Amino acid sequence: MEDLLQVGAIANTHGVRGEVKVFPMTDDAGRFRKLKHVILDTGTKKKELEITQVKFFKNLVILKFRGYDTMNEVEPLKGMPLYVTRENAVECGEDEYFIADLIGISVVDEQEKSLGEIKDVLSTGANDVYVIEKPGGGELLLPAIKECVLQVDIKGRRMQVHVLEGL
Repeated sequence: MEDLLQVGAIANTHGVRGEVKVFPMTDDAGRFRKLKHVILDTGTKKKELEITQVKFFKNLVILKFRGYDTMNEVEPLKGMPLYVTRENAVECGEDEYFIADLIGISVVDEQEKSLGEIKDVLSTGANDVYVIEKPGGGELLLPAIKECVLQVDIKGRRMQVHVLEGL
């Protein structure tokens, strides 16, 4: 399991006072109000940033970090992902999982036949869809609904599913 979970990515600068526009990668963008720190991944190192201000604009979150006071200081941060530690992550409800924990998990049917591994999760609005890479090649798209997902064992890295007729 991942120790860091991505909550957003810096999309652009905002104004001249060192604020950044963040595209949220979380179900609840309002969670940024409660965050005190995020971890910036520069590609070569990870750096903890203290959040001093949070605002919202359309579908974006506007953040201000301590020590970054000009547009020139935040310009190099564009495109970089923001993470939180698992301890600072929101609690998952029953039958809810972090996408990072689902990627790479083995998927089997009711007869324990291997269907492959989850390689992606698509958010469709109505429900998520698991993209399962089949062992012989190709993909299986499986809706993340109770009728299909029978059992999930995150620690054991295994999911048992029922494939609906026609899938």
